Parts: sequence; structure tokens; C-alpha cells
Amino acid sequence: GGMAAALLLLLLLLAAGPGPGRAGAGQEQRDALREELLLSPLPTGDVAATFQFRTRWDADLQRGAVSHYRLFPKALGRLVAALGVRELHLALTQGFWRTRYWGQPPLQAPAGAELWVWFQPTVTDVDKAWKELSNILSGIFCASLNFIDSTNTVIPTASFKPLGLANGTDHRLLRYAVLPREVVCTENLTPWKKLLPCGSKAGLAVLLKAERLFHSSYHSQAVHIRPVCRDASCLAVSWELRQTLTVVFDFFSSGQGKKDWSLFKMFSRTLTDTCPLASQSKVYVDISPKNKEKELLEVSPPPTSVHEAIVQGDKKTYAVYDLLSPSLFNTSRSLNVQLKWKRPQDSSEMPIPTLHAQRYVGGYGLQTGEICTLIFNTHPYRAFPVILLETVPWYLRLYVHTLTIITKGKENKPSYIHYQPAQDRRRPHLLEMLIQLPANSVTKITIQFERALLKWTEYPPDPNHGFYVGYSSVLSALVPSVTAMKDMDVEQSPLFASLFPSSDGSSYFVRLYTEPLLVNLPTPDFSMPYNVICLTCTVVAVCYGSFYNLLTRTFHVEEPSRGGLAKRLANIIRKLRGVPPL
Repeated sequence: GGMAAALLLLLLLLAAGPGPGRAGAGQEQRDALREELLLSPLPTGDVAATFQFRTRWDADLQRGAVSHYRLFPKALGRLVAALGVRELHLALTQGFWRTRYWGQPPLQAPAGAELWVWFQPTVTDVDKAWKELSNILSGIFCASLNFIDSTNTVIPTASFKPLGLANGTDHRLLRYAVLPREVVCTENLTPWKKLLPCGSKAGLAVLLKAERLFHSSYHSQAVHIRPVCRDASCLAVSWELRQTLTVVFDFFSSGQGKKDWSLFKMFSRTLTDTCPLASQSKVYVDISPKNKEKELLEVSPPPTSVHEAIVQGDKKTYAVYDLLSPSLFNTSRSLNVQLKWKRPQDSSEMPIPTLHAQRYVGGYGLQTGEICTLIFNTHPYRAFPVILLETVPWYLRLYVHTLTIITKGKENKPSYIHYQPAQDRRRPHLLEMLIQLPANSVTKITIQFERALLKWTEYPPDPNHGFYVGYSSVLSALVPSVTAMKDMDVEQSPLFASLFPSSDGSSYFVRLYTEPLLVNLPTPDFSMPYNVICLTCTVVAVCYGSFYNLLTRTFHVEEPSRGGLAKRLANIIRKLRGVPPL
């Protein structure tokens, strides 16, 4: 019996292979997890916290030969293999990133739910795969992605190029949709956390406390799946799952009154241990000096190291806390990074981003109006082109001949324009343009529209709230860098600097979103059926009741009686008062 038990144990050990934290002898580790947290003090005194968890897997998902999943979530891996997905990007966002005041975000997303997917060329019916994919993701993330249909799906021709490896860029394999009314809450965060190899039990994910994350000015969680090169030769493909979460804490709403921050003040928790499955776990704090002066921010405890990098065209300095460093948790059981300003910030020091934009609805009345988009290029001497993607619902009838682009008082003709007109109740308008932005300029783009009349069954439950003009405008541009960028090793660089690879050192890629718009449509008085019902019921009750009463009542003649004691007493009183008797 003991011999058989020992043999069984040996077989189990051989079948299990190497342990979760190490690779077998002579065998390269096939998957790895890197996690990081970036704390960025914003010019307004708020703090942005960006989590990134990157799971990289050296496996070929497309051939369906994978049966054992370790770090990569099985739900997403099987989805990629079954539906022929080449690249998937899903973002769920509450709030709006104010680029003008907060600067360029590491990764921005529009308000609501955004989904864009590249499919493999082997997929024959892309629309069917797109519908099936949105329904499955709706179930995985507990979101309303099942409301994605042809009326809010577009096929961009110039925007949203693949971020990973791509053999070709046939835009017919791309689908893009946004649900601006999607409300993001705890039921979306919980399945997102369950995709992490350590869940929310260890590592940086311990800080993801729902009641703190949603008590903030801005909250965005995203999932990015893409194929990347396995090594420098790029002969083999690896799959990368990047889960990002960005949250902005407002020091007014937090009740602090002071602009000093710490991990405990932000998340009501501190870091106590690392995720045992992670090969890298770091906390970066942006301590870059403003305006070349002495640094304003001090951090405690002392960081493990200091990292300098060129991020989005600016030279940045980061204090780095390496959670895998043995000395970090030796002094204390937990890590509570604290940020303190040495002197108050001056509002005049607020840097203006090189590229930012805003959008609004003009006009008056409920028949016509116009959509205005302002694009700002604040670079002092460099001009650069920008791709603008405008998507407008079918119930706003665009007048394309009224499209005007004005820069510095002169007409600015786009070098590329693609317009796909809407079809009622089938597809939205799609307008893409490549516009040159001169240095230090403001470009104003206007287009007029007419509001359509909807059927009464097509109005939402709160029609007087207004209708969202489907999507935010999407700006894609290679922005000139202020500081020359060096070629960095993508594997060694921080995760927040490596999602958009730069083609050269003189520019960096930016994708920005404008505000979502609310437009009032001609709305019928939905209280009128109630009024009609009340009036009709009243008339029926009065008229029909009276007729029915007259027709069915029986009349009886009563004999007059002399009356009793009460009547005699009443007559005596009336006689005393000089009133005729009853």
C-alpha cells in the first residue's frame, strides 16, 4: 500500500511539472505577469492612479491547440480562439478626462462603454462574429454590451489601426461601437478583478476597493488583448492581455482640504505583500519638477530607486518602489506611500497640453442646430496632422455641404475625407478627416444638422433628459515631442509608456476623446394619454352613471306622516321665532 501511494505521488508530481513561480529545467517560462501602479499628481491638486496588469503568454491561441491555462484567463482565451479575434479593446468609463486641466492621460477612453475589435482575415461573416462577441463580453463583464447593433456600430477607415502585430489593415475587419449611457459600477469591477491571476487577494489589486474607486472624479477600467512579438527577431507570436484601471481622486470630494495624499487616504488600504505569480511589481510616483525649478513634491518612505524616462514628449522623473525588493517590507509590515507638497502650487504654473479639443452643440430651437468641434495645437513652432472621427446618430440629419473648417480665419481643406451617410434605423453617420493643424492655432469645425421625428415607441424612459450624440469625437495624432526621445527597450520600460509604440523619437502617438453631447429632440407630451384616460373616465362615470341611475331606479310614493315629538318641538320653536310651521 505504501509503495503504491509513493508511486502515485511520483506520477502526480511528474504530471504537474514545474511550480507556478518557476520554469522547468531547460524549459523557458511560457507566461509572465507584470503589475504596476502609477501615481501622478495633477496640476489641479488632484491625483491620478493608474493600475496596469500585463499577462503575456507565449502560446498560439488562434490554432485552438491550447488546453491548459495558467495566468491567462480561460474565458478570454477561448473567446479569442473561437471567434477569430486578432485584437480586442474594451473600456468601461464613468466621468470625463479633462485633458485641458489634467494633461495627457496614459490611456483615455470615452464616457460609457467603448469596444473596438480587429478580426482575423479568416473570419467570413464579421458582423455575425461581432454580434456574438458583444453578447459574450456582455455576460463576462456584466455590462449592457448586448445593446450594440448596426445603429451604433461603424467601420472606421483611418482611425483605430491595430496596436499589435498586423499582417494587413483591411478596415472591413474592424468594428467600433460606443454606448455613452452605460453606467459603470461594482458589478463591472468584480468580474474585471476576477480575471487577474491573484484576484484582489494579493499584490497591487489589494488596493482596488470598490467604495473608494467609485467615490472619485473619473474612473475607467479597460481590457486590451493583442498579439506581440515574442522576441527581437519576431519569428513567433505571443499574446498580451493588458488590464488597466485609471481613477482620479478629487481632494475636494475626499474631504481632506489639503493636497497631501497617501495610499491609505486614497484607497483606505496599504500594500502588505506581493502577488506570488508576478515577475514584476512596482509603484511609480511622478516627482517630475515643474518649470525646471526645484521639485515641489516629496515622497516617503524613501523609494527603492529613481527612474527617468521620456513619456509623451516630456522628461519625467519617477520614484520607484519595487515590491519584490527584500528590503522594502523589512522595515515595516506594510507600504503606505505618502505625497507631500513642499510649497503650494501656483495655478499659473499649470501646463497646457500640446493637443486638446472640445465639442459643443450650437443653434436654437428644436428643428436645426450645429455641432462645433475646437481643436487646439499649442506647439509654438511645429504643425502636425490629426485624424478626426465623427460619428452621429441617424436621427440627426447632417447637411454635409455646410461642413466648414476654419483655422486662423482661413479655410482649412482636409487632405483626406471619408463620409458614409446614415440610413434611418440602420446605421449612423461616419465622417473621417485628416486635418493639418498649424502651429499655435485653434481649428474650428462646424456642421449643421436637422432633428428627425422619432416614433413614440423609440423614445427612452427619460426622453426629456436628452439624447446622447452617440460618440465622442476621436482625435488620433502623432504629436511632436518637446524633448528628444531615446529608443527604449519595450520590455524594460514601464507599462504605461509601452502600449502605443513610437515610430521615431521625434513624436508620440495620442488618441483623445471630446465630451459626449446631449441633444434635445422634439418630444411628445407623454402625459397626454394619462390626461385622456382621466377625462374619458370622468365623462363616462358622470354621463353613463346618471343615465343608468334614471333607467334602473324604482320610485315609491311615501304617505305623509304627522311627525313625532321632534317635529312638534321644531314647530313650537319656529312659532316663537315667527316662522311658518313645517
